[in-house]
Amino acid sequence: MVRGARQPQQPRSRLAPRLTGTVEKPPRKRKSRTEFALKEIMSSGGVEDDIPQGERKTVTDFCYLLDKSKQLFNGLRDLPQYGQKQWQSYFGRTFDVYTKLWKFQQQHRQVLDNRYGLKRWQIGEIASKIGQLYYHYYLRTSETSYLNEAFSFYSAIRQRSYYSQVNKEDRPELVVKKLRYYARFIVVCLLLNKMDVVKDLVKRLSSRLPPQSAEPPHRAQASGSMLHSWSGLFSLQVKFSELTVDMFRMLQALEREPMNLASQMNKPGMQESADKPTRRENPHKYLLYKPTFSQLYTFLAASFKELPANSVLLIYLSATGVFPTGRADSEGPYDFGGVLTNSNRDIINGDAIHKRNQSHKEMHCLHPGDLYPFTRKPLFIIVDSSNSVAYKNFTNLFGQPLVCLLSPTAYPKALQDQSQRGSLFTLFLNNPLMAFLFVSGLSSMRRGLWEKCQEYLRKINRDIAQLLTHSRSIDQAFLQFFGDEFLRLLLTRFIFCSATMRMHKIFRETRNYPESYPQLPRDETVENPHLQKHILELASILDVRNVFLESTIDDY
Repeated sequence: MVRGARQPQQPRSRLAPRLTGTVEKPPRKRKSRTEFALKEIMSSGGVEDDIPQGERKTVTDFCYLLDKSKQLFNGLRDLPQYGQKQWQSYFGRTFDVYTKLWKFQQQHRQVLDNRYGLKRWQIGEIASKIGQLYYHYYLRTSETSYLNEAFSFYSAIRQRSYYSQVNKEDRPELVVKKLRYYARFIVVCLLLNKMDVVKDLVKRLSSRLPPQSAEPPHRAQASGSMLHSWSGLFSLQVKFSELTVDMFRMLQALEREPMNLASQMNKPGMQESADKPTRRENPHKYLLYKPTFSQLYTFLAASFKELPANSVLLIYLSATGVFPTGRADSEGPYDFGGVLTNSNRDIINGDAIHKRNQSHKEMHCLHPGDLYPFTRKPLFIIVDSSNSVAYKNFTNLFGQPLVCLLSPTAYPKALQDQSQRGSLFTLFLNNPLMAFLFVSGLSSMRRGLWEKCQEYLRKINRDIAQLLTHSRSIDQAFLQFFGDEFLRLLLTRFIFCSATMRMHKIFRETRNYPESYPQLPRDETVENPHLQKHILELASILDVRNVFLESTIDDY
């Protein structure tokens, strides 16, 4: 995951789409396959000549728009995700055609029902693809208002029961489309934090899956909503999104709370001047699932190029560790291993990768040295891997701010079985209270207690921020990133995570804790007595103080 690029200009549309433009007229000498199918439908009853010319043109125009929309939609798969000029105009054309198609079927529904045999699932498929367009546009721009647009279309499908008769069609591919719709709707609701809708959708989706896949994701109740570990959801026989649990968590950690911009701006008395609420943009992100080294490097180069002035490039790596094959004569940034990139081959056991060829370095490994070219600008790296410590071996060649936050390389045995529910380290960066509950063995709590703990955790974050800014020995790179609200929050959560693990009795087993580059002054941050007191107080509020040490000073 990389972030930092400026937002492109975005299309405008809603359930009653507002995009403008003209529709190209279909060529007279060439008919699409959809038109030929249409002619067969209209003539099957032997009364083609009885169809009024206007109605025939309506069906023909609808089929043309439908065919054109499918062509453009399928073409989106071939577009690179990087480089705004390469995909933005194509997205605009696709939005334009789908807008006209949606309006057209609304205006001519009776004719299409009678002459074309338009079915409700076909209307649902159009709405689903429009929602999918908005979702993918959100992925490319990180603008949450487009998630609201996607939610509007997905909600309309559900409210109007467009897919309710699919099971009677005796066509398996339609059932798959219905399941994909449910899955995409769930992801959009998760990103919008609409947990009540998620709970209902998961229940409905589970009832439609085979028995071995029907179990809903593990969840615990807190604060009146679900606290989820979404490994079950993200591993369904229906592939709807290359979004892992940890990618989802980091996506949430780097976004502000979503708001409906349209409703905010259309309030009575709202002026088109300075009274209008300013839109606070989210950082632009690229989400890459199992990229090859060349793909990853291409996206890093594009992000580096698009990075605005006075901005930071953030790289989040979550991958299997690749370990060094032997001690080199002179250890450098390519001699400590790194993390595994996709080699386009089946890997049964990632830990065995480094054993295949002891005489050569793994060519599909992302080494710390591979990131050196990007240290010409401010760089913030998060590595969640079994060989994260390889990224301690950085050299700041260009004097720009550079910070690496590194996960533990091993966890206590009691927590290793939970790895399929996502990384504990990333959970701390996304939802520190949830992670604190998890390591304390708590799965549920009453609403009032959740809110009390959240408030106390905010106090802890403020105090951690003061510890950092008042430290006399801390590396200035940490303070240079403190002006960014997202990076400041990640830093304070990282310190809370490290301090919690150092005080937790179960982590005495491995004595393996988060680390950083440059190294934080332990006595002023992760082992500060004031912070340790806060952690014990939080544990007391939850009645789990017995699982924590009273102090870690004597252990070092």
